[in-house]
Parts: sequence; structure tokens; C-alpha cells
Amino acid sequence: MNKRERLLKKLTEAWGPSGFESDVASIISEELAPVGKLSRDKLGSVIAVQEGRTKRGPRIMLAAHMDEVGFMVQQITKEGYLRFLALGGWSPRAMPSMRVLIRTHTGKDVVGVVGFKPPHELGPEERKKPIELKDLHIDVGAIDKYDVKKELGIRVGDPIAPVTQFVPMTNKEMYLAKAWDDRSGCALMVEAMQEFAETKHPNTVIGVGTVQEEVGLRGAQTSGHAVKPDLALAIDVALARDTPGYREDTDCRMGAGAAILAYDSTMIPNLALRDLAVDVAEEEGIPYQVTTLRGGYDTGRIHIQREGVPSLALGVPTRYAHSTESVIHRKDYESALRLIVALVERLDRRTVDKVVTR
Repeated sequence: MNKRERLLKKLTEAWGPSGFESDVASIISEELAPVGKLSRDKLGSVIAVQEGRTKRGPRIMLAAHMDEVGFMVQQITKEGYLRFLALGGWSPRAMPSMRVLIRTHTGKDVVGVVGFKPPHELGPEERKKPIELKDLHIDVGAIDKYDVKKELGIRVGDPIAPVTQFVPMTNKEMYLAKAWDDRSGCALMVEAMQEFAETKHPNTVIGVGTVQEEVGLRGAQTSGHAVKPDLALAIDVALARDTPGYREDTDCRMGAGAAILAYDSTMIPNLALRDLAVDVAEEEGIPYQVTTLRGGYDTGRIHIQREGVPSLALGVPTRYAHSTESVIHRKDYESALRLIVALVERLDRRTVDKVVTR
């Protein structure tokens, strides 16, 4: 396993649902400490400031969210099962048989599994009915409510996240793991900051690991206010639409390059910045694809800070996002890193001023 794969493994296997990102923040802080001046905002986002060849250069924010979709204990039944609510956008169809880890208020980790009535016991009407969150429970191997609360230390409000392992797939080109949304973006932000430390870029680059993106882009709002960027890039995932059920001519496919987002539900990107990203990709021979998303990115909050911040989202095409396992392609990750580095190196004061005024 090479250095990059070790970083990806460490980040994807880290436990960190929305609002409980401290494990991921520790990893990112350790990686960024040698290449930037570290701080935290009061919501918990990690901020690393790295000056380039001039202190008067524009401030470029690279935002990648540290949180993953997860759950929270909502109720403990008298039989010792956990009812739970979702932190972020889940499909209940992806939940049955999921192995999870509950972290108690004392810091103890408890393993459980999402339970659902087996198919043998489903009646004709139940088989037709979509699975709902209320139909599910988490089994932690307890015998009753007392056992859950007193022996295991679990209480209402304790956070939950899936437990899986990072695995290079058979052809070595694809990686299987949980939480590519957005640990892939975290890794890209870290690697980009490390590359910039070896160059004299024409700006101040601010790498930010944001919190609570999956529950409303909250860390983006606070860190964007703290950082005061002149321009911002969100580094996140895009949805790969190359699996059964999509048309053959759909955009955003695995292995076809970095994703440049032309639209998402929270932001229409700065058009000059979007066009610049496309131009840079073509001039540098970087594979790319332009796509859209019905969800949102951190730039949805950053671009409306102060008088407005020119912003763009870049992503790694990902299959099966917001589930217990998802897949990315090594070449798409590499293309995204090349594009981020090449684009930021073009963003001197003159270029940023043109983007703002166009």
C-alpha cells in the first residue's frame, strides 16, 4: 500500500458522523501541521493557512467536509434495541444488515447491526411496502433496556456511523470504502496543500476541513466567515451515473476524469471560474467531465458570505454515495488533484479580479 492509499485508508476508516468529526479532524490536523498555520473555528472546522510568494495575493479557500452521513440514538426500547434518526441523507433501503459503531458519552465504542424483519416473515403487503426508518432498529446484543444503559453506557443522543474497511478492488484501479463523501475530498485537500508547500504559488491558500456539511453546510458557513476568502473551491464527490438503471448517455462516469459542477441545488457557480477550470483542464491535458447535482456543496454557504465569493465545486465521481460502501476510481482522484493544483496556481490577484468582475 503506497502513501496515498495509506492516507485514504486512514481517512475512510475514521469514524466521524456529522457533529462528531474529532477523529477525522485529528488526522487532517496532523497532515496539515507541517504545511500551514493551523487553527479551529468555534464549530470545529480545521483551518490551515499557507502563504505563497506574496502576502498580498488573493485568499483561496479549499473546503472539504470531514463528516460522513450517520445516525443518532433516538430511543432505547425495553427489549434493549435502539431506535435511531438519520444524520444526513440516507435511503432506508441501504441500511438493513449494516454494521455500525455507537460511541457513548464516555467515549466507549459499541458495535451493533441494523436489524430488519427477515424475508421469511414478511407478509404479502409488507413485501410491497418501501422500507422506512421506523421499521428498523439497531441490535447491540443487549438483553434489555437496563443492559443498554447501565452495562453498555448508551443513551439517547449518542452518535452512530457505519464500520467498514478500505479495500483496493481486484483491478487495483478502484477503491471500495465508506465515506468517500467526503474523505476523498479531505485527502485531495491535504495532498494539494502538501504540493503547494513545495511551490511558490501566487496566493494564500487556506485548506479547510469543514464540519456538519451533511446536515446543512454549517461548518462551511462559520469557516467561510472566519477565513474571508476571495475565491473558494469545494472539493467533494460527484455522482457516477454509469451503473444499471441509468441511460447509457448520462454524464459523469467512473474513470472519465475529474468532475466540474455546472450546477447544484445550493449554488450556480461563478461562470468565469467554471470556464477557467475547463480551460485549465484542456490546456493541461487533464481528463474532466462537466456534471450537475441535486444536492449541495460547502460552496452553497461560502459563496454568499459578505458581498459574495466566486466559488466552484470540483469532485471525484463516486458510485453508491450515502451508503455503507462506495467506490471511486484512482484515475479520477489523480485527475482531480492535478486540476486543483493547476487551477490554484493560475489564481493570482489579476486572474481573481477578472473572475470577480466578469
